[in-house]
Parts: sequence; structure tokens; C-alpha cells
Amino acid sequence: MESLTNDARLAALIEAEDKALTLFDAIEAASIIAPGRSEAEVDGDIAALALETFGIERHWHQCNVRAGANTVTTFHDTPPLRVIAPEDTVYVDLGPVFAEWEADVGRTYAVGESAAKHALVGALETVFEAVRAEARPDMTGAALYALACRMAEAHGYVFGGAIAGHVVAEFPHAVWPGDKDQQRISPNNRTRLSDPDPFGRPRHWILEIHLLEPGRTWGGFYERLLRW
Repeated sequence: MESLTNDARLAALIEAEDKALTLFDAIEAASIIAPGRSEAEVDGDIAALALETFGIERHWHQCNVRAGANTVTTFHDTPPLRVIAPEDTVYVDLGPVFAEWEADVGRTYAVGESAAKHALVGALETVFEAVRAEARPDMTGAALYALACRMAEAHGYVFGGAIAGHVVAEFPHAVWPGDKDQQRISPNNRTRLSDPDPFGRPRHWILEIHLLEPGRTWGGFYERLLRW
């Protein structure tokens, strides 16, 4: 594996994230997410846009589009496909690869006029920033997960994720050796975020915020690179 300084690796990950956010801007400009469209249609249009406009051929994980009741589910769930309803929330989770660097970004949209749904969408970034502000490299993955749950509750929501993030790196980090729990921000990770990866290098993290309304019938998702 090529030896780069930690600063160089972080800079490459930031650049990959910036490019992925530009893809989100293009998705919004193209009005791809709209009532009456199925999750599969949105997914297909995003993949085509990513390839045709940005030349993105590889994704370290599949694009994940969830609408309405499916927004309470997580990445590894397989709920029935839905068509976006006029008052749904819709979240999109992108995992494009730029050169050898993985990006992982997620956003949520409220497609109607529901004040409650627009409020949750706005709260996602607020909770993300509140968690980020208190996160420390010497925290364990379990401690950071607990912090995310507390922040969600403090803002009037339920934390919906089984994890609150994971490692991100050169593609493909998913095949790294070792305990997979140590690569996730979850109750099962008792290692510190600053502990080295299997190759002795500092780990870099994605922070995920998955909020559900108190009745747990719909929610939203937001994720970005965790920068100290």
C-alpha cells in the first residue's frame, strides 16, 4: 500500500467529499427527487448523472435511496421499494470513488410542505455539528455512538442507526483485515477513534446522523467526513 502522510490522506478524502457534494448539487438542479418517482428511478438517474456528468464509474457502496416509511430503515435493510409520496422525506446515501479515494455523503429532502418534516431535515445538520463539536479522537466508537444518541434525544428525535458512522479510506477499505466492529462507530467498538488501522495508520471517520420522529414512522439521514 502506498505510503502517504496522514495530512495527505486527509486532504485526498476531503477533496473526494467536496466532489461528492458537487454531485448532490447536480442531483438537486436536475430535480431528480420528486413525488411520483420510485426509489429505483431516482437511483438509476443518479447513477447515470454520476457517470455522464462526473465520470464516476466506481462506487464503494451502492447508492441508497429511501422514501417515506423506508427512511426509518438503514443501509443493510431491504424494505419494499416505494414511490415518493407528496409529503415524504427522502434520503440519499452516495458512495462514489474518485481516483482511489472513497467519499460517503448523505442528505435528506422534504418534498412537501410539512413543517415537521422540514424541521427534521434542518435538525440533521444541527445534530451532526453538535456531535462533531464534542467528538474527540480519544473517544471509543461506543462513546461516540452514545453521544449521537443523546444529541438526537436532546433535539426531540430518536437516533435510528445501528451505527453512527464508519471508517473511510482508499478504496476498498471494506476488505481490510481485522474486526469489522473496530471500523464502525457503534456500541460494539471499544477501541479509540485514534487507534491505528490494520496498516498502522490513523483512521479517518464518517459521522452518520439518522434521526427518526418520536413515533418512528419516518425520518432522515445525514453524513459527512468527521473533521476534528
